[in-house]
Amino acid sequence: MSIDTENLSHNLVIFLAHHGIAYDIVHHHHADSSVNVAQAAHIPLEKMIKSVVLADDDGYVMALVSADHHVNIAALNHLLHRKLNLASDDDIARLFSDCEDGAIPPIGEAYGIDVVVDQGLDQQHDVYIEAGNHDDLLHLKGDSFRKLMKHAQHAHIGKH
Repeated sequence: MSIDTENLSHNLVIFLAHHGIAYDIVHHHHADSSVNVAQAAHIPLEKMIKSVVLADDDGYVMALVSADHHVNIAALNHLLHRKLNLASDDDIARLFSDCEDGAIPPIGEAYGIDVVVDQGLDQQHDVYIEAGNHDDLLHLKGDSFRKLMKHAQHAHIGKH
C-alpha cells in the first residue's frame, strides 16, 4: 500500500525517505496552531512537537518543544552564545516554501537549519509533527525521531 504524500512538504518526505524513517499520516480538521492541531487530532500536547524558527546575523536556528511549552529564548541564547529573535514571516515563507504558512515541519536538517531539541522530547515513545499543511500530521516512533535528531543539540529550552 502506498502512502499519499501529495499534500505534504516535499523536502520532508524526501528527507524521511532518505533516512529510512517510517511514519503514519494523521489527517485532522483544519487547525492553525500546535495546540489546536493536537486537539483536532486528539493527541496529547506533550507528544505534539512545535517548531520555532529564530534568527540573528549568523543565521537561523529551529527550536523544538512540545505543544504545551514555549521556547525559553533567553536560555537558548545563553546556550548558543547568540542573540536570536523570532524569524520574520518573510524569512519563514522563503525557508519553508513547500509548506503552508505556520505548518513548519520540525525537521530543520531537511531545510539546512540547525536544530536545538528540548530535552523533554527525548523520552517520548512516539511523537507527532507538522507535515507542511494544516490538515495532516506525521506520527513517528520515538526512536525514529531520536535518530533524526542525532545531530541536533539537546538542552532544557522549554518552559510552561
